[in-house]
Amino acid sequence: MIDIHSHVLPGVDDGSQSLEESLALLSIAAESGVHTLVATPHCNIPGEYENYVSEEMSARFERLDRARQRAGIHLRLCRGMEVFATDDLPRLLRENKIWTLNGTRYFLMEFAFDEDPDFCRWVLRQCKALDYWPVIAHPERYYFVQNDPDIAFDWCVEGFPLQLNKGSILGRFGPDPLRCSHQLLQHGLAACVASDAHSPRQRSTFMGEIQDYLMENFGTDYCRLLLEENPSRILSGRELLGYEPIPF
Repeated sequence: MIDIHSHVLPGVDDGSQSLEESLALLSIAAESGVHTLVATPHCNIPGEYENYVSEEMSARFERLDRARQRAGIHLRLCRGMEVFATDDLPRLLRENKIWTLNGTRYFLMEFAFDEDPDFCRWVLRQCKALDYWPVIAHPERYYFVQNDPDIAFDWCVEGFPLQLNKGSILGRFGPDPLRCSHQLLQHGLAACVASDAHSPRQRSTFMGEIQDYLMENFGTDYCRLLLEENPSRILSGRELLGYEPIPF
């Protein structure tokens, strides 16, 4: 499996708070069958977590990867960021202030839970016009998508991939994300599923349970598409695969 969304870089956001926690998260991922994991610290959250590309961020990533190797954790660690959508995001992309997913044109984008859908459409199209390909993080958690899943359908039709959280599918964020995530899966709108891990104790990198759940409830082919094939294509900058999206 490949996990493209995790907060394992220590001490930079609300995820891992220490090197020890980060190594525990990496170990849990590897033991659950994850062979490639992307560190995606929160980025561009005004007044909270900026985390733009810098020598310090690079050094933090390299320290973690060296510690992973010393600990004998057999897992490939890649760079990325979970980028909060703001008016100046297109400028930040032009100025190379954002780590894309493994250096490809794909990058992970999140919105405020109560964002204006018109703003979402505007910023997505602005990024696409720059030849960057936003992967929309956890759309099932946004209130406006829960209230109107046609928004997610329109994103998918325009070519914006949707990344669902394993915790939403398993009911750990409450009934609304559970319902919405299953709607998106049933309508063929999901491109991939990731952990969005924050700590070894809660929202961890353990992906075995979601693999079992998807295989049992959605079939082997869909499971492989969401956990291996499309994440692999994202990290190599290739076109994604999917089922024909079904309108609501």
